[in-house]
Amino acid sequence: MKQAVKCGHLFSTAAKCFAADQNVYVEDNRITEVSGGEVKPGWQVVDLSDKYVLPGLIDTHVHVNLSGGPTDMGQFGHLSVPDFAIISLLNAQADLMAGFTTLRDEGAIGFTDVAVKNAINSGRTWGPRMFVSGMALTATGGHADTHFAPYVKIDEQMGLTCDSPAECRAAARYVMKFGADQIKVMSTGGVMSQGDDVGAPEFTLDELKAIVELANNRGRITSAHAHAGDGIKLAVKAGITTIEHASLADDEAHEMMLAAGTWLVPTLCPGANILEYGTAAGIPKWMVDKDELVAHAHGIATKKAFDMGIKMAFGTDCGTPFTRHGEQAHEFTLLARIGVPAADALMMATANAAAMLRMDDKIGSVEAGKLADLVAVDSDPIADITVMERVGFVMKDGKIYKQ
Repeated sequence: MKQAVKCGHLFSTAAKCFAADQNVYVEDNRITEVSGGEVKPGWQVVDLSDKYVLPGLIDTHVHVNLSGGPTDMGQFGHLSVPDFAIISLLNAQADLMAGFTTLRDEGAIGFTDVAVKNAINSGRTWGPRMFVSGMALTATGGHADTHFAPYVKIDEQMGLTCDSPAECRAAARYVMKFGADQIKVMSTGGVMSQGDDVGAPEFTLDELKAIVELANNRGRITSAHAHAGDGIKLAVKAGITTIEHASLADDEAHEMMLAAGTWLVPTLCPGANILEYGTAAGIPKWMVDKDELVAHAHGIATKKAFDMGIKMAFGTDCGTPFTRHGEQAHEFTLLARIGVPAADALMMATANAAAMLRMDDKIGSVEAGKLADLVAVDSDPIADITVMERVGFVMKDGKIYKQ
């Protein structure tokens, strides 16, 4: 199929601005040419001449298992793995309809994210492009470990516990064996896990090095949930590819990230939403109390990282309380509120995210040879970034899913 997408304004990741009156020529699932002027004869026209068109958006931190309810984490141990597979597919499809043509899942129960990825890739169903972690690696008692009574045993959980370099290597090998594209580690405690310290490190440097070395040897990237202090610094020293959240990062942690070229995925949505909705909406008090420790500092730390020039990619922690799938573009608005320019926020969700995932040869920009992922909005997002919360056109791999 030969389609010519007639764009009133097309976002250039090279120039960080929109170019007027551009045509994107798509043959099957690839872009073959981008040029101005009249549409060449023989091409089926997709008329977006009154729209602002961008590359397909990339959310590099989602949890397709979770749907954004106030107590979704409590479902673990109650729903079956097949239940989570169906939930995950529906959530991923909602993300695609919001313009997110590529997702990185940051930890899922029972390899359900891998199952969704495989079903989409095989054509058995539809959805976004998936880059997945399988189960995240955590220490005993850490973020993503269960906190049931000692006599309660379950076979499947979001975290795979490991407590020595040897156990960490075995866990990393295990998740890669069953289809993980990256290794996700929980380097500190978290807001949504009861009983741990949100800033305390969970792994030793030797444990983290064992994980990173194995991932590097197999050409995989690594991702570390890390809110603060030594948990961030140990992950950076170990060579982790991306730090998630960094809500309480200090100056030393920022300097280390900058020097090492470590990526930051800030995820402002969960902190803001947990504070906004609070216990009145059914969020547990212990979670709100932990969130209050990080949410106010998170924006300050993120803006400081941006101003320093730390590499940043767009991620939302979608699926956490009231960060619902299909609504996560609110992250753009939150980035604007802390002072990140709109054009840079758009880069975070396109070219930057693609580079971080090492997929920039395929996605992240509108260029000949790239996969035909396009989204469109009604007005200029550089003038008003909130328009990104109302994507009206979605094309993935040359197929239109929303118009």
